[in-house]
Amino acid sequence: MKTLKYKYMRTLYLTSMTLLVILVGCNNKEKADAYGNFTSTEIIISAETSGKVLVKNVNEGDKIAEGDLIYVIDTLQNNLKHTELIKRKNSIVSKTSNFLAQIDVFQQQKKSLEADQTRITAMIKDGAATMKQLDDITNQLRIIDKQIQHVSTNFASVRAEIESIDAQIAQISDIIERSKVKSPINGTILETYAEKGESILAGKPLFKVADLEEMELKAYFSGNQLPRLKIGNTVKVMVDDGKGGIADYDGTISWISSESEFTPKIIQTREERVNMVYAVKIRVKNDGSLKINMPGEVKL
Repeated sequence: MKTLKYKYMRTLYLTSMTLLVILVGCNNKEKADAYGNFTSTEIIISAETSGKVLVKNVNEGDKIAEGDLIYVIDTLQNNLKHTELIKRKNSIVSKTSNFLAQIDVFQQQKKSLEADQTRITAMIKDGAATMKQLDDITNQLRIIDKQIQHVSTNFASVRAEIESIDAQIAQISDIIERSKVKSPINGTILETYAEKGESILAGKPLFKVADLEEMELKAYFSGNQLPRLKIGNTVKVMVDDGKGGIADYDGTISWISSESEFTPKIIQTREERVNMVYAVKIRVKNDGSLKINMPGEVKL
């Protein structure tokens, strides 16, 4: 009996100590001040031209740099049109030199006639020339002026045509350049929506990219916590480490909502859900463990 009583008392003691340890552990567990989910600015890049996809340089999960060539869309027809416009422009430009040469000849003739006009005018005063001679030269000057005006008008028309072709060349060049789809940011490819050989239309999404080097935790704080929050403040961010423990990160408050809203569904307790809260964004350097929509907690 004494042995049984001893075993019973020992079991009771161990059980009590175990419960005490559990209670102490629970009481010491750090309670978060706010909860939220990680986000990142996601950018969907769409095609700006239509055609067949000739090149696809990435797959989902690939890291890319700003300016990297991601897709190339067929530009054959636009290249042919570009070449045609260049040849047409060169042909027209060659004509402008002829117009300029004609104008130069007429200007020289006009200068010579003006000299004769001056000389004959002086001779008339001395009685050495007649008014008919002066009239003939004056008429020749009028004809030269009309010829210069005619050639100048044609030259201006050709110049206008060249400017129009230049505008078309610039337009085609822009389309060709837009057929080379590049990344606007440094980031990670989240999704791709077109494959090599696929014919697409302008406006079709091609890929989604996001900068995952720095994530944002959008968490919600109650109104009475706002005095403790300032942009630039450092806070403690906690996430599950996947091993039953908690991983800690340093976070920096980057944005605080100026308007309150009802507590989102992520806050499950009835007491908190009836309160108004303020959204706050916290920037966190990502070591590769943080994922979009992963839940996180904040400790001030």
